Amino acid sequence: MTVTHSANRQILLKLLIASVMMFGFGYALVPMYQALCKATGINVVTSKNDYGVRAFSANRVGNTQVDYSRKVTIEFDSNSRGPFTFKPVKNFLEVHPGEMTEIVYEVTNNLDRSVDAQAIPSYAPKSATEFFTKLECFCFQQQTLAAHEMKKMPVVFVIDAGLPQDVKTITLSYTFFELGVGVPPAGSTTPKSKGV
Repeated sequence: MTVTHSANRQILLKLLIASVMMFGFGYALVPMYQALCKATGINVVTSKNDYGVRAFSANRVGNTQVDYSRKVTIEFDSNSRGPFTFKPVKNFLEVHPGEMTEIVYEVTNNLDRSVDAQAIPSYAPKSATEFFTKLECFCFQQQTLAAHEMKKMPVVFVIDAGLPQDVKTITLSYTFFELGVGVPPAGSTTPKSKGV
């Protein structure tokens, strides 16, 4: 009986240690995920408020003036994973750093049912990410599209005047995907589109 009691204590101790380790790992996932997003230039969890604070923070006040002596080409890219037609209305725009600019993306739900979806942005080159400030974006929240609904979704952004001089082109790319389903097989994705 003592052997069983001792064995039960060891099992209980191992379970407690495993529980504490799992909790610790779960708690560490958030900063690890944020570090991964920062390292790869993918920003899935940035909220609108974060962008607002970033755009108008005290250390950026000097960079809010428009630099008319310089133009940067912004290329717009779109990818969809699921039942969507998704594209920007323009392939590219030329903007002055510090100038507020708007681009519109169009998405159509090709199904006979409503769909919840989300867009994930990414940037190239990666070094330009910190200089690309979105003030309004459809990627800040989930989108619900009714059956066969088409939506025009704006992105309002500013390129920080502190963008390095050697960066002449920035690509803003979105992947739009349906929530709550597995990733569709590669053959069922909508081909990449750069708009019209």
